[in-house]
Amino acid sequence: MRAIEVTEYGDADALTVSEAEVPDPGEGQVRIEVRAAGINFADIMQRRGHYQGGPKPPYVPGMEVAGVVDAVGEGVNREEGEAVVSLVEGRGYAEYALADARGLLDIPGDMSFEEAAGFPVQWLTAHNCLHEWGGLEEGETVLVHAAAGGVGSAAVQLADDAGATVLGTASTPEKLEMAADLGMDHGIRYTEEDFVERVDDITDGEGVDLVLDGIGGETTDRSLDALTSFGRMVSFGAAAGEPGRPNTADLLFGNKTVIGYHLGRAIAEKPMRVMGAVPELTQLLGDGTLAVQVGHTFDLEAAAEAHEFIEDRNSSGKVVLIP
Repeated sequence: MRAIEVTEYGDADALTVSEAEVPDPGEGQVRIEVRAAGINFADIMQRRGHYQGGPKPPYVPGMEVAGVVDAVGEGVNREEGEAVVSLVEGRGYAEYALADARGLLDIPGDMSFEEAAGFPVQWLTAHNCLHEWGGLEEGETVLVHAAAGGVGSAAVQLADDAGATVLGTASTPEKLEMAADLGMDHGIRYTEEDFVERVDDITDGEGVDLVLDGIGGETTDRSLDALTSFGRMVSFGAAAGEPGRPNTADLLFGNKTVIGYHLGRAIAEKPMRVMGAVPELTQLLGDGTLAVQVGHTFDLEAAAEAHEFIEDRNSSGKVVLIP
């Protein structure tokens, strides 16, 4: 089978097309014929060698796939031919992938494989950060960084559906327009204006109740200034390439809270807390109330091009590989 391999840490050209053996499912596993594989910024951080606890080269990246059950292992109550989506422990950038049968999700409604591949990581992260970790309540204000991205576009829709006032940042007018169409109330073009000053203008100096930050670095630090007293910030990534280092004095005197979130570790340690969001998400996505935003698709062989596309900030919505 064809697979994409990271041969060494580095730029996108470290992604190469390789031939690999089709894996056989073990006990409790299924083999999925991959129809679409989601790309996540964590894949890029792993490829750069900047992801704590990430895999060491050579390895096949990819943590979520959608496709058809192709073979089942011992003790699995699944049928060949079922359309499913699943998180996987790597090796998703391939024509076939193995998944733990306990974590399989049926594809909601008439969702396409491409849309389904954008469901698990982004939508669980967005829902968990807003609700299970962030405690968002109706009538509150939330600031979503990278509002047109995979997690951002999901978070904007979910926050709007929850009755929050949604502020969002993005780099271009086109991305802000996309986020506005999804329910964002106030857009901030962070490349042209100071997002903290704009938050102050929009909220009459009060600040927001909740920030979702997957950027890290200076954005994390300055997001504390955008929080109201007793506000919360959920930190779920470091796309800037470095973590934020919040000043504890700002937390102390503002009665502010910073909450960490990592999907993989959370599933491993508190699976019910994470996966409790699935029924609501399945219903909302299945009946069309909300929708996965697939911005771009690339052939499997073009994985390096897809990574570069994301790193150059050209993407909006979910980026998906098609084997």
